[in-house]
Order: sequence, then C-alpha cells, then structure tokens
Amino acid sequence: MQPRIIYNAIAFVLAGGVGTRLHPLTQDRAKPAVPFGGKYRVIDFTLSNCINSGIRKIFILPQYKSHSLIRHTRDAWSILSPELGEFVTHLSPQMRVGDDWYKGTADAVYQNLYHLEQIDAENVLILSGDHIYKMDYSHFIRYHQQKRADLTISAIEVDMKEASRFGIIQVEEDSGVCGFEEKPQHPKPIPGKPNKAFVSMGVYIFNRKVLIDVLNENAKTEDSHDFGRDIMPYMYPKYRVFVYRFGMGGGGKDADYWRDIGTIDAYWHANMDLASVSPVFNLYDRKWPIRTYEGQYPPAKTVFADEERGRAGKALDSIICSGVIISGGRVERSVLSPGVRVNSYAEVSESILFHNVVIGMRAKVKKAIIDKGVRVPDGMRIGYDLDKDRNRFYVSDEGIVVIPKGEILR
Repeated sequence: MQPRIIYNAIAFVLAGGVGTRLHPLTQDRAKPAVPFGGKYRVIDFTLSNCINSGIRKIFILPQYKSHSLIRHTRDAWSILSPELGEFVTHLSPQMRVGDDWYKGTADAVYQNLYHLEQIDAENVLILSGDHIYKMDYSHFIRYHQQKRADLTISAIEVDMKEASRFGIIQVEEDSGVCGFEEKPQHPKPIPGKPNKAFVSMGVYIFNRKVLIDVLNENAKTEDSHDFGRDIMPYMYPKYRVFVYRFGMGGGGKDADYWRDIGTIDAYWHANMDLASVSPVFNLYDRKWPIRTYEGQYPPAKTVFADEERGRAGKALDSIICSGVIISGGRVERSVLSPGVRVNSYAEVSESILFHNVVIGMRAKVKKAIIDKGVRVPDGMRIGYDLDKDRNRFYVSDEGIVVIPKGEILR
C-alpha cells in the first residue's frame, strides 16, 4: 500500500450506540464492538477508513457498555506515533461541562470541545462507529474544501421502504442542501426516482470554527442535542451546507457499499455476503487493508476424511479464521471466528459462530448466530424447529436464531 498524505483533520468517532435492535448481541457490548466478518469488530471499518485516508488524529467517544470496545481498540489500534502528533484515543464521558452523560451525538462532541481546541485541525470529521463501508475521506475533504462549505454531509440513495430509518435530504442542483428531516414517517423521494430517497450516512465534515460555534449555541437549547435531529435542520438554512454523493470518489464494486447493520437480519445478510463466492464487499483489497486485533491462534485446519462413513472435515463457501478446527464436521456458507470447533458428523450452514464456540458431535445448526464461548451439545438442533427455538432464544423476523454469550445449552 502506498503511503497517503496526512490531512490536517481530526476525526470524532461516535461509538456509544446501545444497538437495541441488535439485541442480544449487544447484551454485553456496544454496537461498534460487535464482532463482524469472523475476526473484526464493527468499529474496525471506520477506523481503517481513517488510517487508509491519512486521518491520524482520532477520538473515539464511547458510552454504553464500553469495556469490550475500549479493550479492543486499545489492543488493535495502538499503532500510531504520539511523537508525530498521531493518536487513537478514547474520550469517555468526563462531565467536564456539567453533571450529565452524553445526552446526544452532538452533545458528545460538545462535551469534548476542550480537546478539539487543543488540536490544530482545520476540518473536523464526525463519523459513526457502527456502519460497514469503505470510504476514502481524502476525497470527502477535498470536495468540502472546493465547495468552501461549513458542513458537508455524505449521503447515499436507499429504497423508500428503508428510508424512514434515516435522515432524508433534499438537494439543489449545485448539491446544496435545501431540506432535511430526521427519520420521517413519510420520506420524500428523489425527484424523478419515486422509489428512492437520498439519506444521510451519519458521516459529516465541519469547518472547525463553525462546529464550535454551532455546538455552543445548541448547548443553550432544550432539544435532543443530536446531529441529525437538531444540528442539520438548524444549519442548512443559515450556513453553506452541501452533500457529497457517496461513491463519487471511485474505486471497485464496493465503492458505494454501505450497510447499517442495525438489525439482526441486516447483520446476518451482511456476513453472508462476505462468505459468498463473489462478495460485494472486498476484504481482500491489499490497497485498503482492514485492521483489527487477533490473538495468537494456530492455523485453521480440517481433520478426518472418512467419506464412506460420512465423517469428513469440510468447509464450503465459508470464512474460516485462525484457530478453527473442523474435526469431521461439515460447514457451508458460514462465518467462523477464531477458536471455533466443529466436531464429527456435525453440520453448520448459513450461520455465524463467534469466538470459541463449540459444536458437538452430530449437532445441526442452520441460520443461527451463536455468541462467544457457547457450547452446542451433541445431537442438538438449532434452526430446524423455529417454534421450539422461540421458546428458548431470540428468533428474528427472517428466522435467524440468536444464542447470547454465556448461554448454557442442555
């Protein structure tokens, strides 16, 4: 990978999300700390975007059940040089300006204006730590500067059936913002595209002085102190606010790939895409590496090849991480995190197994997400009788069975 220009910008990564719709995966961790793609955490994708884009001053703002997130980013992201003014560091709520925890996304940054004022940075990126995408923020910064913008919002087209979950943007011909509604019940479509809406990705770039002024003004109000609900509608009539169309910087077929994996079904589909023969999102792009922390696991292996008795360690169309042992079982269209073991005659299909899950002999698992350290007993079936599964576990609208961390199965 060629070294990138280091930009005079600072990033605030909002990582305090409760992730209610991802429960029970967020039972013991914040949404950005949820494992994804076998070896990664969700926040790794935003942080990798920063490093790959030449952004090397990064504040992470955690809040909800943050221990797992802080531990991961400490272990995975202590890669920059403080001597060169580079850092990835956490700013947990410190009650520096009052007695409150972070009351909203904008308030989280407002409570840390002290730290922003100590850093020499012309541009301030506000990023979400709970989306899966690739984005070269250097293109975003240049566009913002060319427009002489006070605020630039990165946006993407989505289907109308999904649009009510996002902030809806109306845009003029010069890409200036002329309207913004946060999660409206009846989203406005794109002119000429009745089935599409133009939505905010939760990725913003502010002129530093403007951001400080606006947040100081917002702190005097009694609103929700949220970028989408409050800051965007306040700014677009008064300031130079523009839209950056996501993907316009070019790249491969994943240049416009962006997923809000806020539900169990969306999370499962995004993982299954990674395990497909030709995934849209490319984890193997050496020009855009996705960094993470991985423990010292031995290589993955498959053992036993007794086809006559139906005992063969096999993995087909799957992601298999380090330390996995497929010991006479069969794995198909699945994602296996480090340390997973699949024992003889077991079958795993269309499933996501987190670290150190053990699948017992002759057990069968289909369309399931099994959190860390769970042992599925010999002969147990999961995902084959959803009515029975609902009595014990969470089952999504599309029939994905989720077994939480630490669950003892009998």
